[in-house]
Amino acid sequence: MASSAPDTAPQKTRERLAEATILFAGDSGDGMQLTGSQFTLATAYARNDLATLPDFPAEIRAPAGTTYGVSGFQLHFGSVNIRTPGDEVDLLVAMNPAALKVNINRVRKGGSVIVNIDSFTQRDLDLAGYDAHPIDDVLRERYQLFEVPLTKLTHEALADFGLDKKQMDRSKNMFALGLALWLYSRPIQPAIDWLGKKFAKKPDIRDANVHVLKKGLHFGETTETFTTQYEVNPAQLKAGVYRTIHGAQAVALGLVAASHQSGIPLFYGSYPITPASDLLHELSRHKHFGVMTFQAEDEIAAVGSAIGASFGGNLGVCGTSGPGVALKGEAMGLALMTELPLVVVDMQRGGPSTGLPTKTEQSDLLMAVYGRNGDSPMPVIAASTPGDCFWAAYEACRIAVKYMTPVLFLADGYLGNGSEPWHIPNSADLAPFEVTYATKTNRVINGEDVFLPYVRDEKTLARPWAKPGTPGLEHRLGGLEKQAETGNVSYDPQNHERMTKMRAEKVQRVQQDIPPTTIYGDAEGDVLLIGWGSTRGAIEAAVDEARSRGQRVGAIHLRWICPFPADLQPIFDRFEHLVVPELNNGQLVRLLRDEFLLPFIPVNKIQGQPFRASELTTKIDSILGTT
Repeated sequence: MASSAPDTAPQKTRERLAEATILFAGDSGDGMQLTGSQFTLATAYARNDLATLPDFPAEIRAPAGTTYGVSGFQLHFGSVNIRTPGDEVDLLVAMNPAALKVNINRVRKGGSVIVNIDSFTQRDLDLAGYDAHPIDDVLRERYQLFEVPLTKLTHEALADFGLDKKQMDRSKNMFALGLALWLYSRPIQPAIDWLGKKFAKKPDIRDANVHVLKKGLHFGETTETFTTQYEVNPAQLKAGVYRTIHGAQAVALGLVAASHQSGIPLFYGSYPITPASDLLHELSRHKHFGVMTFQAEDEIAAVGSAIGASFGGNLGVCGTSGPGVALKGEAMGLALMTELPLVVVDMQRGGPSTGLPTKTEQSDLLMAVYGRNGDSPMPVIAASTPGDCFWAAYEACRIAVKYMTPVLFLADGYLGNGSEPWHIPNSADLAPFEVTYATKTNRVINGEDVFLPYVRDEKTLARPWAKPGTPGLEHRLGGLEKQAETGNVSYDPQNHERMTKMRAEKVQRVQQDIPPTTIYGDAEGDVLLIGWGSTRGAIEAAVDEARSRGQRVGAIHLRWICPFPADLQPIFDRFEHLVVPELNNGQLVRLLRDEFLLPFIPVNKIQGQPFRASELTTKIDSILGTT
C-alpha cells in the first residue's frame, strides 16, 4: 500500500502556537460540516477557547464540483481569548478544485494548504471554472502546499472492508480529519466515541470510519510530507463546567430555563425556515421539561398558535427568519394590542425575499423596530455571541411576561450555526423570574366586584394576566382598539390616542431593566465603535488591536435596541468619532441618528459573511488618518 508506514517514523519538529485557524472545504456531500464539528469537539476537549463559522451552500443539491456548491467550516482556536472565527486561515483543507478556488484567498501568506490531489482531474477543473491547473509555482511559493491523495489512501485503507466505491468515497473526510487532528495535536478519542454512537446500528460503517480516521492520524505521524506538528496550550478560562454550544442550542436552553424558572409551560410554534429550523429541532428534544413544540402549516399559523398559547397562560414563543417575520407582522400587532407576552425569535439571514438563505446578515433591524401597521412599538433584544443567545432568550421571556408585551429577539445565521465554549450557569445565576396570574377581581363598579383586563401596574404599565376559565375573571380580548381599563371595544379618538401612547410608554419603561452600559476599551477617546448582535467579537478584537498601537478607542455593544439604554448620551459625548459597524446597509445608524442627532459613521458589510477585525481596524485608521 502507498500509505504503509516505514519501519522508523521520520523525525518531526513540534511548534507551539498561541492560536490557529483551520478551514475545511469541499462539496456539500463531502461531510465538511461533520468534519469541522468533530475537530471542534476535539478542540473543546483540548480546553482551547474557540469560535466557529459554518458556511453552507444555499442549494440543497448543488452540482458537485462547482464553486456555488462549496461547503466550508472555519474554526479559530487558541490558548488566548478567541472572539472571531479568524481573519486569515492558517490551514485550508480543500477536497476539490472548487473548494480551493473559493477559499484560497482566505489563507495567509505562508499558510498551509492540503489538497486532495485525486480530485484535480480535468473534469474537476472544468467544473470549478479553472482555465489552467491551479497548482503551480506561484501557489507553491506563496503557501506551504501539501498534495495528498486522500481518495486513494482512503480506498487503500478500506480495501478489506467490503464497501462499495461510493461508501469509501464518503469516508475520505475521516482521513482528512485524522490528519488534521494529528497536525494540531488534538485528541482522537472524542471522534471515535462519536462514530460509535452515530453508527451503533451499522457496525461495518462504524468500524470502517474509525479505521480511516486512525489511518489519517498515522499518515501524519509516519509520512515525510509533514515535518512539523503544532501544539496549542489550554486557554485560561473562568473556572467552572463548560460545553461547546452553538447559538440555536443556546436559544433553546434559554427558553427552557425561562419556562423552568417561571413555572410557565413553554409552547413553541414554528414553520421550517433556514436558519431557524434548528431551534425547532432542539426544543423538540426537551419534552421532559414540559416543552410543547408545534410545526405549523405556515408562518401565520405558527405565530397564531403561540399567541393562543399565551392567552391560555403559557409562555408562547415562535421562531423564524426575515421572510417569516414579514408574514407575522399582523399577528404581532394582535399580540401587542391584546398585550399578551410573546417572544418572536428572528434568526436573520441575507435578504430581501428568499435572498441568501444560508448566509448571515443583520438586515431585519428596521423591520423589527417598525415593521407593523400603526404605531406598534415592541421591545427588541439582540444576542451577541452563540453562548449569549442563552441569556438574551431568557431575558426576552422575562421582559415579555413582566411587561405583558410581545418581544422580538434577534440573532442571525452566524450566531445560530456558530459555536463557542459556554460556561454552564447555575440556576442561581439567572435573574428572578416571578409570574403572577390574576386570581381575583380588581375593581368595584356600582357596588359589584368586577375584573378589568386593562388596569395597569404603576411601575411597568403591564396589565393583569388572567387565565381563561378563572372564575369571575371573564374578559374580552381582540384586535380592535380597547377602552382603557375595561377592554371594551372603543372608537373614541381620545381613548385611541391615550392607549397608543400608553403602549409606547410601557415599552420605554423596559429601560428600568436595562443595566448600565459597559464600555470595552478606553472610556473616552478618539473613536467609539457602537455595535449590536453578532458584530461583537470583531469589534472587540479591533479595539484590542487599535489600543495596542496607541489609539484611543472604545466600544459599546447594545443588547436592547428598543428601547435604547438610558445612559448612552453621556458616553457618546466622550468620543470624537462615533462608528457603527453593521452587517446591513445602515440600519442601527439610522435609529441612532434619529434618537441622538449626532453624526454617526456607518461601516457596512453585506456579503453574507461576518466582519473581520482587520476590516474595522482599517476603518479606524482611515478615520484617524493613520493609514
